[in-house]
Amino acid sequence: MLNKRKSYDEVCRSFKWEIPANYNIGVDICDKWAGQRYRLALIYEDEKGRVEKYTFWELKQLSNRLANGLVHAGIEKGDRIGILLSQSPETALTHIAAYKIGAIAVPLFTLFGADALEYRLSNSEARCLVTDAANLPKVMEIWEKLPLLKVVIVTGGKASGKMLDFRDLIEKGSSDFTPASTKADDPALIIYTSGTTGPPKGALHAHRVLLGHLPGVEFPHNFFPEEGDLFWTPADWAWIGGLIDVLFPSWHHGIPVVARRAKKFDPEEAFHLIAKHGIRNAFMPPTALKMMRQIKDPRIRHDYSMRSIGSGGETLGEGLLQWGKDVMGLDINEFYGQTEVNLVIGNCAGIMDIRPGSMGRAIPGHTVDVVDESGTPVAPGIVGEIGIKRPDPVMFLGYWKNPDATLNKFVGDWCLTGDLAKKDDDGYFWFFGRKDDLITSSGYRIGPAEIEDCILKHSAVTMVAVVGSPDKFRTEIVKAFIVLRPGVESGPELKEDIKNFVKVRLAAHEYPREIEFVDSLPMTATGKIIRRELKKLEIERKKG
Repeated sequence: MLNKRKSYDEVCRSFKWEIPANYNIGVDICDKWAGQRYRLALIYEDEKGRVEKYTFWELKQLSNRLANGLVHAGIEKGDRIGILLSQSPETALTHIAAYKIGAIAVPLFTLFGADALEYRLSNSEARCLVTDAANLPKVMEIWEKLPLLKVVIVTGGKASGKMLDFRDLIEKGSSDFTPASTKADDPALIIYTSGTTGPPKGALHAHRVLLGHLPGVEFPHNFFPEEGDLFWTPADWAWIGGLIDVLFPSWHHGIPVVARRAKKFDPEEAFHLIAKHGIRNAFMPPTALKMMRQIKDPRIRHDYSMRSIGSGGETLGEGLLQWGKDVMGLDINEFYGQTEVNLVIGNCAGIMDIRPGSMGRAIPGHTVDVVDESGTPVAPGIVGEIGIKRPDPVMFLGYWKNPDATLNKFVGDWCLTGDLAKKDDDGYFWFFGRKDDLITSSGYRIGPAEIEDCILKHSAVTMVAVVGSPDKFRTEIVKAFIVLRPGVESGPELKEDIKNFVKVRLAAHEYPREIEFVDSLPMTATGKIIRRELKKLEIERKKG
């Protein structure tokens, strides 16, 4: 845990990693606090506003029962367990139980379509999947294509046939369970990247990743935790931002979390939720903050008092930072990280100046720099690639079943992010651009390869290139340049058909909001699409 000092330099000098040889996330975030029988862990609100509360003691009893049920169903240490659920008690319990068994959790976004789910479940070789009735049709569509997927568990009492019922497993399982003895370096979860340079890659993380995350949570949340803190995020727990930036570190510190099941983000409802439950800390993606900024005079309707808001994914800008002061009554602390090595740069308004446009400084405990292609740090003011030096407890173990991609991620001891930046004389990092074709839309990091692959499955399409097109509200939107098959007539109806084709197969945030039919695409001599030319064209158009 970070020690609060008078300056950034003092905090860095005083920091020391404490990583035990044996460590289990499930025990740490749950069992550690269960001896305090009435210590609150979770406040859950469903779509209808009904509220349930869970203590750490209750979570221990329930997760032990679920762990016994999973073992009885044949799940063993090292098996992969897909978790296709939104924010809910069942999601948290499945994570805890998986770690206690020594299994590897695979968080999955509920907006994924059948194709996206099939790829991730197949690639991870998942043996078990926990989901709900709403997502069951997609699972049934692909189950026969997944011979290794032996166990499907359904929440909400909708299990039938060869499926298992979540609550039934808990009711029949014993509350006594001896967690597996896991080392800090043992694998714990696979979180899939956005697929920027090919199919999505599974970033395999060890149990120690939570301990490695702690400074990156404590720092931008002004030395979290303090007495009375209560954490919430609208970010889905399927993403590293919701899971390991909020849920796990809060429970590591014994701090309760608010969870809410919602189909889409509603800014007015966000203010209501914050006021209703007395939320003091939040991770808010920039798009969510931009939407909340549109709400006029929220304090007239909502009585709230927050202590910290952290945000990352794109630069907030001076206007949004000022809104944070005026409307939320605090400094919004920006931070930076990625799925493989998360939360390594950030701001802490309590001990450093906030420089609008900057991502902040290296978070204590992490060695971060701007490096050239050889892995040599460059001078201040020079643009290079953000690199994080190993060893580092927050760093991933490697890409699942992809040693070549893992090797290419490093130059010497530097893990390369693919993001370009420059560092000033005071150690502040300034984002410059993306080295690859990553699209940032509404806080999501989206890769073009998976979308292109999906669009190519449409019977009318022969070639496609996907890029990010500038957008004032979402930062970028997904745009597809499409070459149609001979004889196919273009038109608005076909555009809508292709959009829906992608939306139901991948995810709602990945479908192309704009489609342009073209006769050809810019290509290299070796037949590779030059996306940067298309992106440059879009930027020039939007400027005009």
